[in-house]
Amino acid sequence: MMMSFNSLNYPTCTLALMSSHYSHNRTRKGPVLATPPSSIISQTEESRNLANSMENSPLDMSSKRPDSAVLLTQENAVGIIGGLSIGTTLNFVSKLVTWSSKDGRNGLPFVLCSDPALSKELSFHERGSSSLFFGKNENLLKDHVPIVENLRRKRIFLEKSGARCIVSPCHISHSWHDEVAQGSSVPVLHMGECVAKELKEANLRPLEAGSTLRIGVLASDSTLSAGFYQEKLQNEGFEVVLPDKATMEHTVIPSMEALNRNDIEGAQNLFRIALQVLLVRAVNTVIIASDDMRDLLPPDDPLLKKCVDPMDALARSTVKFVQSVERNA
Repeated sequence: MMMSFNSLNYPTCTLALMSSHYSHNRTRKGPVLATPPSSIISQTEESRNLANSMENSPLDMSSKRPDSAVLLTQENAVGIIGGLSIGTTLNFVSKLVTWSSKDGRNGLPFVLCSDPALSKELSFHERGSSSLFFGKNENLLKDHVPIVENLRRKRIFLEKSGARCIVSPCHISHSWHDEVAQGSSVPVLHMGECVAKELKEANLRPLEAGSTLRIGVLASDSTLSAGFYQEKLQNEGFEVVLPDKATMEHTVIPSMEALNRNDIEGAQNLFRIALQVLLVRAVNTVIIASDDMRDLLPPDDPLLKKCVDPMDALARSTVKFVQSVERNA
């Protein structure tokens, strides 16, 4: 059984129910609004009822518009707004499956919006954003309005689809988190806040006696310029250490340029230097707030033991939130 609604007025969306036994999700290209994969949606009685009601109802778009239909009614339903790449979004979904399926638990139901047009807009903004160290492009800053409107439409769609919380596994989209979340009837989790709170709860100790706890942040120019990681970390009492201008110019940016040229070894070597520059400044850990940087080193690289992936923190925080909702229901 496969159902879909087609419209040009709503975000591309995939509906799936995650299970500890089934984690294969089918996706469709194009403006498909809801595509329940039968191998997954049949895992719960409620899902079967939803599928049957959809199957037995006439596909009259005037009465079946997504803004009047609740796709999920479970208390632990999650809404996900995709970001720069579908690969990164699916990587987050995998993390969500892993953390929500621990201790024999069933997975979480979720609605995922993945829009190639939004990905293109975010990519353009990230590539064109002027460096933190070289000033700001005022025209580019004004151009974020369409992105915010796009993100807000998706947030509203997910709310009306039955999501009890909304997350976005995309660093740069958090630049406008407050604008997108304004007026939301459900919590919109902030990735920077999630990782900052996890680090606070870890009860870290300063590496140097008498000094403050220092956390390093490695990210793209646009993410560093937005400043939300710095803000959330400082709110938890951390001293934030960023790469200086020389490090950005001679290691971080050249590393990404080497990656774009497919010079993997060169990119890895430069990135290792950037990490080491931060670590010698007595930081407890380094937040890697970039998808390209995060995937650059092999998983067994010793340097990664001193790093944190905000995507992990967002996935864990999402699971904790929905579990608290379930307990209080």
